[in-house]
Amino acid sequence: MPEEIELEMAKIQRLREVLVRRESELRFMMDDIQLCKDIMNLKKELQNLVAIPEKEKTKLQKQREDELIQKIHKLVQKRDFLVDDAEVERLREKEEDKEMAEFLRIKLKPLDKAVRSPTSEFSKLF
Repeated sequence: MPEEIELEMAKIQRLREVLVRRESELRFMMDDIQLCKDIMNLKKELQNLVAIPEKEKTKLQKQREDELIQKIHKLVQKRDFLVDDAEVERLREKEEDKEMAEFLRIKLKPLDKAVRSPTSEFSKLF
């Protein structure tokens, strides 16, 4: 029946959206982990330079300290932007979820009752 096909298509589309979101979350997590690793590595190098008494530092070492501080600052800003962007995305997705739930409730609820299969694996997702 066309109604059954429409219901299954809506469920498949919803599943696809869930998977795309999860992929996006995983990419964010990978980027966040890499930024944190980079920041930690730069901090370790900076700590080694800071441990050298100021009188004994060469001009190159002082320049490197400044470079490291700037790099750390840029990476922290980049991570802050990434976190803020992820939060905006999460709020947008939450709003989309509300809209989709309302759409499905209104449009597909009568169809779902008519064609619901107790063995359908997709029905457990919604």
